[in-house]
Amino acid sequence: MGAAEIAAASEGDSTLDRIVSSIGPKLRELRLQRGLSLQQLAERSDVSAAAIHKIEKSGMVPTITTLLKLAGALNRSISYFVDEETEQNGPAYLTTADERRIVYTSHLGIDLAGISGPYGRFFLAGAVATVDPGASSGANAMEHPGEELVFVLEGSMEFEVDGQGYRLAEGDSVHFRTDRPHRWKNPGKRPARAVWMALRPL
Repeated sequence: MGAAEIAAASEGDSTLDRIVSSIGPKLRELRLQRGLSLQQLAERSDVSAAAIHKIEKSGMVPTITTLLKLAGALNRSISYFVDEETEQNGPAYLTTADERRIVYTSHLGIDLAGISGPYGRFFLAGAVATVDPGASSGANAMEHPGEELVFVLEGSMEFEVDGQGYRLAEGDSVHFRTDRPHRWKNPGKRPARAVWMALRPL
């Protein structure tokens, strides 16, 4: 094995170690976020409280089956525990201006640059949105659990919530429950920029 192969193997081991060592802290933080005791999570997941405690303290590496049970009990996908993007396991998550992640959306004409921490650790999601002139959420109104708060930085936006229209100019904001029928569009002739916050349901 050459030097390059050794370096690659070492890097692979390091990545694996980081992922495995982050499972415990992620599990503990998510359990506490849900307000669950070890025993309550044990009852929900059919994994013993002792095993959960060991996993949280990084004293035991869970099997895939155990991880699937815990993820299901906490309403998260297994990828939450093994995704390498969350190397920050402290009480806060820093996103610098050049580290904003692309947030994928099915809507055309809107680009979202994430400013919030990873899904699973936090209830609130946020992005800087750039909305093309004429872009919209479509003819059909959307309904889903949660809340959204939109603050317009540049340009203009229009929202319709539960049949009522709201036109936003620079500096305006709108906050609404998303379980009401709602839709949005950029009625202007130039791109609109906004800080777009969404409260994720449990």
